Amino acid sequence: MIAPVAEAPAALERALLAFRTELQAEPTVVARAPGRVNLIGEHVDYNDGFVLPAAIDRDIVTVAAPRADASIRVLAVDTGEVDAFTPLERFPRAAGWISYVRGVARLLSEMGVRVPGAALAISGDVPIGAGLSSSAALEVSVASALLALAGRSLPQLQLVELAHRAESEFAGVQCGIMDQLISVCGAVDRAVFLDCRSLEFVHLPVPAQLRLVATDSGVRRDLRNSAYNDRVKECQGAAQLLGVRSLRDIEPGDFAAREGDLPDLVRRRARHVVTEIERTRQAAAALERQDLAQFGRLMRESHESLRRDYEVSIPELDALVEVACEVDGVVGARLSGAGFGGCTISLVNESAVAEFLEHVPRAYRARTGRPATVHVCRAAAGASATDNWT
Repeated sequence: MIAPVAEAPAALERALLAFRTELQAEPTVVARAPGRVNLIGEHVDYNDGFVLPAAIDRDIVTVAAPRADASIRVLAVDTGEVDAFTPLERFPRAAGWISYVRGVARLLSEMGVRVPGAALAISGDVPIGAGLSSSAALEVSVASALLALAGRSLPQLQLVELAHRAESEFAGVQCGIMDQLISVCGAVDRAVFLDCRSLEFVHLPVPAQLRLVATDSGVRRDLRNSAYNDRVKECQGAAQLLGVRSLRDIEPGDFAAREGDLPDLVRRRARHVVTEIERTRQAAAALERQDLAQFGRLMRESHESLRRDYEVSIPELDALVEVACEVDGVVGARLSGAGFGGCTISLVNESAVAEFLEHVPRAYRARTGRPATVHVCRAAAGASATDNWT
């Protein structure tokens, strides 16, 4: 069953127009997949920890139609780039949108899906490189479109795993599975409390008066060329020294008793992960009982740990968190995503959004000389595809 797509956004309009004018065809399928913010639980997904993300009402949209031959021809509408390939074609692993698209098609074919020749046009309003998981949204959107063209569907977790493999195996980013799962399994006005080891999750209500405000620092980062993969290796090394399968498997009290045996760098990396997993458990409980004061305190502690122990924040992200917390009505703020640039996430009471929009960009520019772009979001549904979007 193909789920309906919500009311047409600008990204869909751009994709449809480009498909008709540039590819000279009429699409038969539209698929969308959302970006995400992570409320708390950063850099713990690849340590089998707990995370608390929410899908947002910003999408990557793929419009598609079958072709008579076996080739897949792709137009990236927002950049004007094009690509053409066949699903089983060999290609070098590399960063960039092409590897994500080719990787998805290749993996679908390898698992027995008869991926047809296709024309695709892709557009979106998930900012690229901002820490809102545009790559996972792209993978899931393209996979959903190709599956619809093939007349196939996959269980949610199988689709999640396929998209995750495309990122790690074809783009070279050794990420956890959180981004792909929330893009598939998000729900309207709900956050997802996810166990990254078992992939069991529950939806928790986001209070109606809150907005999820992502503020883009304007500093772009490339995870493949950043220190992200180094952090993964550092955590693996810490787990080996502690004699555990992953850092998920050591409790905060046990870690405190043993951290003095670890080299300084490894100790700080592990301390962030162990304490962040516990913060996320506490935050989920606070959200469930609607204790927003506690939730906000945990968000701020998370950012400090990411800044001090994990060293993935930068002065621009620190400045955004500081000026956001100057606004009365902000529950909490922290960096969201891998760090090294990108976005912060702030939980903001609806009554304070106007002041946030006025104060934060002005104060941020005064401190850094940079513009900030603010995205006021709500928690949204996961991916969908349809053959009826009119």
